[in-house]
Order: sequence, then C-alpha cells, then structure tokens
Amino acid sequence: MYNVSKPTLDALPTSKQLIRSTIIALVAAIAILVTVVLPSEYAIDPTRIGRALGLTEMGEIKTQLAKEAAADAAMDAAKAAATSTGNASTATLAQVQGAALAANDAAWRDEVRVVLKPGQGAEVKLSMKAGEKAEFSWITEGGVVNFDTHGDGGGQSVSYEKGRAVPADDGVIEAAFSGNHGWFWRNRGDADVTVVVRTRGQYMEMKRVL
Repeated sequence: MYNVSKPTLDALPTSKQLIRSTIIALVAAIAILVTVVLPSEYAIDPTRIGRALGLTEMGEIKTQLAKEAAADAAMDAAKAAATSTGNASTATLAQVQGAALAANDAAWRDEVRVVLKPGQGAEVKLSMKAGEKAEFSWITEGGVVNFDTHGDGGGQSVSYEKGRAVPADDGVIEAAFSGNHGWFWRNRGDADVTVVVRTRGQYMEMKRVL
C-alpha cells in the first residue's frame, strides 16, 4: 500500500557521528547559554559578548526590576502585617480601656449632676465620721467653676482645697471631724455649666445642701 523504502545500514549515522553531533549540540547550547541567556536574563556576562551585543544591559534591567518587585512585595506584606497588628492592638486596647472604664464607673457609689447658671453656686456634702475617707471625682461640662472643698459640723469648719476656673478635680477626703464634708462650686461664666460629681468610700450619705 505504501511504497516506502527502508534506509540501509550505510545510510544510518554511525555511533561516532551521533556522539559528535551530541557534543556539537551541547557545545552550541553552552555557547548560547553563556553568550545570550545569562547576559540577557541575569546580567551574567563572563565572555563580554553579551555586553557587546547589548544583552547584558537588558539583563541588568530585568534583574533590577525583579529586585524592586521583591522589595515592594516585602514592604506591602510588612505594612499589611503592621496594619493588622496595629488594628488588633488598637481594638484590644480599646476593649480593655472600655472594660476598665465600665468597671470604674460601676464601682462609684453615688453620682450627682448639678447645673449651675451664670453666677449660681451649689453645694454637695457627704455625711462622714471623723477619720473616714471618701474618694471623689468631679468634672464640669460647658465651662469651668470656682470651688471650695471643705467640711463643717459640731461648731467646727475646715477648708481642704480651693480653686478658680477649674474644669475637674479628684482625690480623697479624710474627715477631720464628724460632720458634712464636700464641695461648693460657683459658675462665674456667661453660660450654664454642669458639674458631675462621683463618690465612693466611707460615708453615710451624699446630699445636696445648697
């Protein structure tokens, strides 16, 4: 069906010819690798032929671009990790602070809000026995106040601390004698000011007396 003649043994390459062809191909491949591939891809030019052909410059550009791409990728990864860690740290810190504030607020025994009109004064006192200690914290909203932290009772009186144009104060009152110990605030501004005072500790009651 097919008229194809088989090659004779004389037409086939000998073993020596095959070996020679293999060696020639190997040498050619090495020559191409050294003179073309290495210079153009990796800027490696041991023979200087690549430089003469302009291939080494091409390889240098590719190598530089590869280094820059790797550096950019590393920087992006570092930024992403830092952002993730920072967000996690911020969220954790916010949660801790929120929990601490909530716990602190819950620990206060009493809270009173006093609204002072311009020129108005107010007084809040704790009923305490001599030597008892009460922790306090007060803050103003809408302005500042003049204040006098003092005590009176049984014909005695004492001033613990005074201040002018103060936005907040905190500390501990230790009753110098049995009686009423607390704060007097006056608003010397032109707008309403709210004073929020919180207390806890050793006292019988908290009351507004003025």
